[in-house]
Amino acid sequence: MPKYGKCDFKDLKRLQENIDNLGSIEVKLFIEGCAKELAARLLAKVIKRTPVGQYPTSSGKKGGTLRRGWTSQSTGSGSEGLKTQGTKQYVETLKVNHFGDTYVVEIVNPLHYASYVEYGHRTRNHEGWVQGKFMLTISEQELDTDAPKVIENKLKKLLGECFK
Repeated sequence: MPKYGKCDFKDLKRLQENIDNLGSIEVKLFIEGCAKELAARLLAKVIKRTPVGQYPTSSGKKGGTLRRGWTSQSTGSGSEGLKTQGTKQYVETLKVNHFGDTYVVEIVNPLHYASYVEYGHRTRNHEGWVQGKFMLTISEQELDTDAPKVIENKLKKLLGECFK
Protein backbone atom coordinates (compact mmCIF):
# COMPACT_ATOMS: atom_id res chain seq x y z
CA MET A 1 0.00 0.00 0.00
CA PRO A 2 1.54 3.38 -1.08
CA LYS A 3 2.32 6.03 1.48
CA TYR A 4 1.27 9.60 0.93
CA GLY A 5 3.10 12.54 2.39
CA LYS A 6 1.54 15.53 3.99
CA CYS A 7 0.45 18.32 1.71
CA ASP A 8 0.17 21.97 2.71
CA PHE A 9 -2.54 23.71 0.72
CA LYS A 10 -1.95 27.19 2.20
CA ASP A 11 -0.07 28.40 -0.90
CA LEU A 12 -2.75 27.00 -3.19
CA LYS A 13 -5.43 28.69 -1.12
CA ARG A 14 -3.50 32.00 -1.27
CA LEU A 15 -3.20 31.66 -5.07
CA GLN A 16 -6.95 31.11 -5.34
CA GLU A 17 -7.59 34.20 -3.21
CA ASN A 18 -5.22 36.29 -5.35
CA ILE A 19 -6.96 35.18 -8.54
CA ASP A 20 -10.36 35.84 -6.96
CA ASN A 21 -9.17 39.33 -6.02
CA LEU A 22 -8.63 40.14 -9.68
CA GLY A 23 -11.81 42.12 -9.93
CA SER A 24 -13.62 43.26 -13.00
CA ILE A 25 -11.69 46.55 -12.92
CA GLU A 26 -8.32 44.77 -13.11
CA VAL A 27 -9.57 42.52 -15.90
CA LYS A 28 -10.88 45.54 -17.83
CA LEU A 29 -7.55 47.34 -17.36
CA PHE A 30 -5.70 44.24 -18.55
CA ILE A 31 -7.84 43.99 -21.70
CA GLU A 32 -7.46 47.71 -22.41
CA GLY A 33 -3.71 47.41 -21.90
CA CYS A 34 -3.60 44.57 -24.43
CA ALA A 35 -5.66 46.59 -26.91
CA LYS A 36 -3.40 49.63 -26.51
CA GLU A 37 -0.23 47.63 -26.96
CA LEU A 38 -1.58 45.88 -30.05
CA ALA A 39 -2.70 49.22 -31.51
CA ALA A 40 0.74 50.74 -30.89
CA ARG A 41 2.39 47.75 -32.57
CA LEU A 42 0.05 48.12 -35.53
CA LEU A 43 0.87 51.83 -35.81
CA ALA A 44 4.60 51.10 -35.72
CA LYS A 45 4.25 48.48 -38.46
CA VAL A 46 2.04 50.55 -40.75
CA ILE A 47 4.14 53.71 -40.36
CA LYS A 48 7.30 51.81 -41.28
CA ARG A 49 5.58 50.22 -44.29
CA THR A 50 4.02 53.46 -45.64
CA PRO A 51 5.88 54.75 -48.70
CA VAL A 52 7.37 58.23 -48.78
CA GLY A 53 7.02 60.27 -51.96
CA GLN A 54 10.26 61.21 -53.73
CA TYR A 55 10.20 64.62 -55.35
CA PRO A 56 12.87 66.66 -57.12
CA THR A 57 14.24 69.40 -54.89
CA SER A 58 13.15 71.98 -57.44
CA SER A 59 9.47 71.03 -56.92
CA GLY A 60 9.39 72.34 -53.36
CA LYS A 61 7.40 69.28 -52.27
CA LYS A 62 8.40 67.25 -49.26
CA GLY A 63 7.57 63.56 -48.98
CA GLY A 64 6.34 61.77 -45.86
CA THR A 65 2.95 63.41 -45.36
CA LEU A 66 1.12 60.09 -45.70
CA ARG A 67 3.51 58.40 -43.27
CA ARG A 68 3.09 61.18 -40.72
CA GLY A 69 -0.69 61.01 -41.10
CA TRP A 70 -1.19 57.69 -39.29
CA THR A 71 -2.84 58.16 -35.93
CA SER A 72 -5.26 56.75 -33.45
CA GLN A 73 -8.72 58.24 -33.90
CA SER A 74 -8.69 59.56 -30.33
CA THR A 75 -5.19 61.03 -30.02
CA GLY A 76 -4.91 62.97 -33.24
CA SER A 77 -1.15 63.33 -32.69
CA GLY A 78 -0.14 60.94 -35.46
CA SER A 79 3.22 59.31 -35.88
CA GLU A 80 4.90 62.51 -34.68
CA GLY A 81 3.38 61.87 -31.26
CA LEU A 82 4.79 58.36 -31.34
CA LYS A 83 8.27 59.74 -32.09
CA THR A 84 8.26 62.63 -29.61
CA GLN A 85 6.52 60.93 -26.68
CA GLY A 86 8.08 57.52 -27.00
CA THR A 87 6.10 54.33 -27.38
CA LYS A 88 5.17 53.82 -23.73
CA GLN A 89 3.77 57.33 -23.24
CA TYR A 90 2.01 57.27 -26.61
CA VAL A 91 0.33 53.95 -25.80
CA GLU A 92 -1.16 55.47 -22.66
CA THR A 93 -2.81 58.23 -24.73
CA LEU A 94 -4.68 55.75 -26.94
CA LYS A 95 -8.41 55.65 -26.29
CA VAL A 96 -10.05 52.25 -26.11
CA ASN A 97 -13.76 52.12 -26.92
CA HIS A 98 -15.82 49.32 -25.44
CA PHE A 99 -18.82 47.97 -27.36
CA GLY A 100 -20.32 44.92 -25.63
CA ASP A 101 -17.58 42.29 -25.56
CA THR A 102 -15.47 44.15 -28.11
CA TYR A 103 -12.65 46.59 -27.39
CA VAL A 104 -11.75 48.93 -30.25
CA VAL A 105 -8.86 51.29 -30.94
CA GLU A 106 -9.27 53.02 -34.29
CA ILE A 107 -6.14 53.49 -36.38
CA VAL A 108 -6.72 55.96 -39.22
CA ASN A 109 -4.99 58.04 -41.83
CA PRO A 110 -7.21 61.04 -42.55
CA LEU A 111 -5.45 62.05 -45.77
CA HIS A 112 -7.86 61.82 -48.69
CA TYR A 113 -5.47 59.76 -50.82
CA ALA A 114 -4.55 57.15 -48.18
CA SER A 115 -7.08 54.61 -49.48
CA TYR A 116 -5.77 55.04 -53.03
CA VAL A 117 -2.23 54.22 -51.93
CA GLU A 118 -3.52 51.33 -49.79
CA TYR A 119 -5.73 49.61 -52.38
CA GLY A 120 -4.50 51.01 -55.70
CA HIS A 121 -6.12 53.32 -58.22
CA ARG A 122 -6.54 54.13 -61.89
CA THR A 123 -4.04 56.40 -63.53
CA ARG A 124 -5.06 59.96 -64.38
CA ASN A 125 -5.77 59.08 -68.01
CA HIS A 126 -7.82 56.03 -66.87
CA GLU A 127 -5.75 53.75 -69.10
CA GLY A 128 -3.66 52.08 -66.43
CA TRP A 129 -3.66 50.86 -62.84
CA VAL A 130 -1.35 51.71 -59.98
CA GLN A 131 -1.01 48.75 -57.62
CA GLY A 132 -1.85 49.31 -53.98
CA LYS A 133 0.84 49.13 -51.29
CA PHE A 134 -1.46 47.40 -48.73
CA MET A 135 0.56 48.89 -45.88
CA LEU A 136 -2.32 48.62 -43.38
CA THR A 137 -3.63 45.30 -44.68
CA ILE A 138 -0.24 43.58 -44.45
CA SER A 139 0.46 45.15 -41.06
CA GLU A 140 -2.87 43.85 -39.73
CA GLN A 141 -2.06 40.35 -41.01
CA GLU A 142 1.33 40.44 -39.28
CA LEU A 143 -0.29 41.66 -36.07
CA ASP A 144 -2.82 38.81 -36.22
CA THR A 145 0.15 36.43 -36.13
CA ASP A 146 1.93 38.31 -33.31
CA ALA A 147 -1.12 39.06 -31.13
CA PRO A 148 -1.48 35.70 -29.34
CA LYS A 149 2.14 35.83 -28.13
CA VAL A 150 1.82 39.46 -27.00
CA ILE A 151 -1.36 38.69 -25.06
CA GLU A 152 0.16 35.52 -23.61
CA ASN A 153 3.18 37.44 -22.31
CA LYS A 154 0.97 40.10 -20.72
CA LEU A 155 -1.21 37.39 -19.17
CA LYS A 156 1.84 35.60 -17.76
CA LYS A 157 2.94 38.85 -16.17
CA LEU A 158 -0.52 39.42 -14.67
CA LEU A 159 -0.80 35.89 -13.34
CA GLY A 160 2.80 36.02 -12.10
CA GLU A 161 1.68 38.78 -9.75
CA CYS A 162 -0.96 36.41 -8.36
CA PHE A 163 1.76 33.93 -7.38
CA LYS A 164 3.55 36.48 -5.22
